[in-house]
Amino acid sequence: MKSTWKGTRILVVLTFVALMVQLFIPAYTYAAGTASDRYDVVVVGSEIQGVLLAKSARSLGLNVLILDPRNQPGGELVQGQMMVLDEPNDKKKRSLVQGELKNLYAGYKVGTIRTVEEITRYYEKLLRGIPIRSGITIESLDIVPSPYNKQEKSIQSLTYKAKDGKTYTVQSNYWVENTDHNALTGKLDLKRIPGMEQIYKGKKPDYMAATFMLKFKNVNWRKLHADILKDYPLTNLEAKYGPNTYVDWKFGTGFSNVTSKYKPQDSQLLLRGLNITYQKDGCVLINSLLIFDVDPANPKSVESAVAKGKAEAPHILKFLQKNIPGFAKAELNGFPDYLYIRDYNRFETEYVLHENDLMSSRMFWDNVSIGGYGMDLQGTKAMPKGINVGTPDRYGLPLRSFELAAYENVLVAGKNIGATIKAYGSARIVPNTALAAQTIGIILGKESKQKRLKALTEADFTRIHQYLEKDFRIKLQK
Repeated sequence: MKSTWKGTRILVVLTFVALMVQLFIPAYTYAAGTASDRYDVVVVGSEIQGVLLAKSARSLGLNVLILDPRNQPGGELVQGQMMVLDEPNDKKKRSLVQGELKNLYAGYKVGTIRTVEEITRYYEKLLRGIPIRSGITIESLDIVPSPYNKQEKSIQSLTYKAKDGKTYTVQSNYWVENTDHNALTGKLDLKRIPGMEQIYKGKKPDYMAATFMLKFKNVNWRKLHADILKDYPLTNLEAKYGPNTYVDWKFGTGFSNVTSKYKPQDSQLLLRGLNITYQKDGCVLINSLLIFDVDPANPKSVESAVAKGKAEAPHILKFLQKNIPGFAKAELNGFPDYLYIRDYNRFETEYVLHENDLMSSRMFWDNVSIGGYGMDLQGTKAMPKGINVGTPDRYGLPLRSFELAAYENVLVAGKNIGATIKAYGSARIVPNTALAAQTIGIILGKESKQKRLKALTEADFTRIHQYLEKDFRIKLQK
């Protein structure tokens, strides 16, 4: 009898410990991994778009896993601290932000989600409960002919090495490329969509510059705002500071006449016009320091670029102190550990979004997002000054632009969207591709047990668009 009671007490204690572990588990957990695991969806990379896809699919009952090649989750939003959020609007200035990101943008606008701590809390809330393993290295892929389409291939399984040094293999119905450096698609034999080299007729692949985010404290935002108001009317303001110069109580842009006079210490760097977010308590974040020729797939290239950004920041501080109102007493406020990578290789999808689609406000039968924003192409080393090649009204982003053409079960998210370089200049911003990713996660959860994504028809999407609007408040028709 005593032995039975002792065993019962041990069982109770173990059960209590297990409950406590679940209650106090971190916002993101690490998958234990076994010799071979089976999932409905495996997302490679932890950019916010893929996290939204995983979250939506998991909420509808699918078994999902995130494998992240980076050592820490968060991508450009958290690790790169790219918290200067662009907002898509139509020609009538109506916001096109939909889905989960409406919560992020609402907090961003009122000032409750602007610091790295606030952004991190928001991101971790999205990630909560989704198994993730960071710091992995993809070792190999088992690629087989697709059982659904003889002209295409399928990834049957993926083998990776984890931080613990052990090797694991996972199988999945669908795979999602969600990195900024082609961690998954770079291992497939795919046709690359021409990039920035197409703009200036270059012969080698070229990419828009990366950005190292600049952080300052002790900025007198009230003085900056007041001094800019003194320089109105707008013609005087722009003559002094440059086109598109504007400052309100939250954000500031422009000053290109000033920054064009800055001479960086390294030829790989360029200080373009300022894009400033006022966080709070004298702290600001600036998207302005471009770094050319960064290869995000090469850790040494990324490390070198981050080091150069950190070394340049004190010189930029001195320049801003002398030339921008309100910055006289500013100080450095730390550094991000990573970059904002805005452009890398993209590969052919079932439909490659074209700039004419954007400028004609084309809507697709398989819309998964409604996008907007100027076709903004940042500079490269060969073409340092960026250009805007057109400003579209609202336009559709089809599911087919997120389905890899050569593979039946590989999807792409975020910056990996299939688009010409000009169309990519607009489609690339986070709200456009985040809504697409969230929508795709919902569609996977609702449809994939009955039908393959590539088998969905126009009639299916008539029904899909109806429940997306009714149940998820996502409207994808014109």
